[in-house]
Amino acid sequence: MAHKKENPSQPKSKLHPRSLHRKRYDLQLLAESHPPLAEFIYENEYSDLTIDFSHPRAVRALNEALLRHYYHIHNYCLPAKFLCPPIPGRADYIHYVADWLVQHKKYDIENPTAKKIKCLDIGTGANCIYPILGTKIYDWSFVGSDVDAKAIEAATQVLISNKSLADKIEVRLQKDSKSFFKGIIRQGEKYNVSICNPPFHSSAEEAQKANLRKIKNLKQKKIKQTILNFSGTSKELWYEGGEKKFILDMIKESKAYAHACDYFTTLVSKESNLRAIHQTLRDQKVKISKQIEMGQGNKRSRIIVWGF
Repeated sequence: MAHKKENPSQPKSKLHPRSLHRKRYDLQLLAESHPPLAEFIYENEYSDLTIDFSHPRAVRALNEALLRHYYHIHNYCLPAKFLCPPIPGRADYIHYVADWLVQHKKYDIENPTAKKIKCLDIGTGANCIYPILGTKIYDWSFVGSDVDAKAIEAATQVLISNKSLADKIEVRLQKDSKSFFKGIIRQGEKYNVSICNPPFHSSAEEAQKANLRKIKNLKQKKIKQTILNFSGTSKELWYEGGEKKFILDMIKESKAYAHACDYFTTLVSKESNLRAIHQTLRDQKVKISKQIEMGQGNKRSRIIVWGF
């Protein structure tokens, strides 16, 4: 039986209803916006246009094309060693946070200038992707923090290279790797919401093994050395105690900053961590909390929101 060629207009129904990425990638259109992508596009055995998602330069070119085509970011150069995030999933996080803020009368999507949103991004990384998307989609302002000085330097270069971002986003170095809000939130500052995509792994070795598995799954053959398309520095990918310890520590510290931030949020990738997270929220006597489910392709994740 002949394979039915997929239509780029076919929706990715699990993405947020306001997502610009609900349809399959139109790679030809993206290459028109960002010509360097063209060299990575090929026709697979089913006569569909695709790219090699295990190739780091191909993934970076796709991200640059998406940012240029949909978000009008024309100067985005991410150093090779840093994490190259999938943009549709990152945009979904922003959309769901916007829904929460609308529900709690902190934001008006129809009239974005009526209530200015200020957001704190914990672990913004060199890619600075959440502030970029939040600024471009909803006109929010951001402070992004990171413990890696080189990541802050790279993010700063992105902001300098894109004037539309410079007056909306500020990045700050977190000098204490065990703190989240202390040393970043300054006296008198007030945020509507914080966001965070925690390090997933508990060690560098665990991160490396997971990276190998991802690429093997993509290429469907054995490889001996990781191609760092997912890559990322150690500080982006792992934290002693892993995602669970990172989130539990952040929840505990957040209580001291309840006066400075209306709502705190974090992405949770591992479902097995949810029980401990919800128990810690109860222990900290949060006033309100919610688990928001997200989906992209076969991957499931969720956002935890809490406030005091």
